[in-house]
Amino acid sequence: MAINALVIDDDPSVSNLLMLLLKGHGINIVPAENGFSGLELIHEAKPDIIIIDLMMPGMDGWQVCKEIRKVSNVPILILSVLNDSGFIASALDAGADDYLVKPVTGGVIIAHINRLIRRAEAERTRKLIGTGPLHSVNQLNNRA
Repeated sequence: MAINALVIDDDPSVSNLLMLLLKGHGINIVPAENGFSGLELIHEAKPDIIIIDLMMPGMDGWQVCKEIRKVSNVPILILSVLNDSGFIASALDAGADDYLVKPVTGGVIIAHINRLIRRAEAERTRKLIGTGPLHSVNQLNNRA
């Protein structure tokens, strides 16, 4: 099954590089050049994951994360050159699920995407089937 990734980055070369890197792994990229267009594409593109740069003109990545979290629980991966613990913490507090510092190898990006997708699928499955406390066979027999 193909994974749809919305990439919100003001640098088209980053989106193009990710497109080349990830398409061989079954990940389709939908690029957005700024936060505003990225937010508009969320409902149309129905992404399985959103990859966001923090430093963008107009609406930065922190603001984009906060806006996405108002309408969606889709996994958010920050891909940024900012390697500062304060920036990382504030991005995670804004709603991001993961944070990678550029430059990063393709294998690491793919591993993080796959982990976030697996976690989101497990959460959806848990909500669909409903889970509660585990009971022993004896506890279940005593209920009957």
